Amino acid sequence: MRAVTYELVHQSKDCGARAGILHTPHGDILTPVFMPVGTQATVKAMTTPELKAIGAQILLSNTYHLFLRPGEEVVQKAGGLHRFMNWDGAMLTDSGGYQVFSFADRKAITEEGVTFQSHLDGSAKFISPEVSIGVQEALGADIMMAFDECVPYGADEAYTEDSMYRTLRWLDRCMARKTRSDQALFGIVQGGFSERLRELSAKETTARDLDGYAIGGISVGEPHEEFLRILRFTVPFLPEEKPRYNMGIGTPDYLFESVEAGIDMCDCVLPTRVARNGQALVHDGKRNMRNARYKEDFSPLDADCSCPTCTNYTRAYLRHLVTAGEIVGAHLLSLHNLYFLLHMMQEMREAILCDSFLDFKASFLRRYLGQ
Repeated sequence: MRAVTYELVHQSKDCGARAGILHTPHGDILTPVFMPVGTQATVKAMTTPELKAIGAQILLSNTYHLFLRPGEEVVQKAGGLHRFMNWDGAMLTDSGGYQVFSFADRKAITEEGVTFQSHLDGSAKFISPEVSIGVQEALGADIMMAFDECVPYGADEAYTEDSMYRTLRWLDRCMARKTRSDQALFGIVQGGFSERLRELSAKETTARDLDGYAIGGISVGEPHEEFLRILRFTVPFLPEEKPRYNMGIGTPDYLFESVEAGIDMCDCVLPTRVARNGQALVHDGKRNMRNARYKEDFSPLDADCSCPTCTNYTRAYLRHLVTAGEIVGAHLLSLHNLYFLLHMMQEMREAILCDSFLDFKASFLRRYLGQ
């Protein structure tokens, strides 16, 4: 019996978009779904009851950061990540691979794993496939991600191919190390921007009987057309009966493109990160709340949004909080941005069920992008 299973409810008639249910030990998740990122066991500026109230179904936390601080032993003693952060919904943990390659200092990659200096204090650390799975099992998330290497955009094909095959070997070691039957394991398709390598990686990864499959290594700074090319090329190689996850996707246009291609799950730090910089995601596009034009604007942030921020506060007040550096400003914008994306994904699901996804996408993005 698998810890996590996928149930297809409806396939769109006009594209690859699909509505489903992800069954997990901590509840069912209606897909397509956006996963707020709680990197260090917290979604920045948010409490778990607030996340539940605005419709979050599943959160993502990160192995690399929790491995460094407070350490998986502390979380395990607390009863696991769910109890530690008071979240009774589903949880996914990233393997730490992306963060090791992005944030760690002076890293050395070998077949065994990655030795690196902590970005916190410079101390020497080591993560391997076995360490990553051991940490994720201690954290106790419903879904664990296999340890992989995410190569940067522009990496040459020879290195990308070596990295892709190393990721496959690391996947086998992750599978061998896994001991808990109440946790799922997802593999990650890599291969950079080479269709040849993406096909090889997808076929080899899906040949392993895993609980789900992710696409990694896109939305890493490449041109939009390159993102679309690799996304649309790769998804058809992923099994229809398993959940499909596109990693690190958080802007409305990329979320629509992912769902249209047949993706079920996406995540990104974007909604809370831009909120801390005073930016709101609204139906008419991105809004910089530092702008002086809002100083005496007493209308809601987004007239078509029913989140607590838009229901209770004006643009003038939010601008005041942001320009004054008040913490509650980041909180209220984070709450709104998360609600905006979560509600957008719910509307996508409804459109899929009504076979009107492409019409909804065109209408939404025409207004959001100002086209």
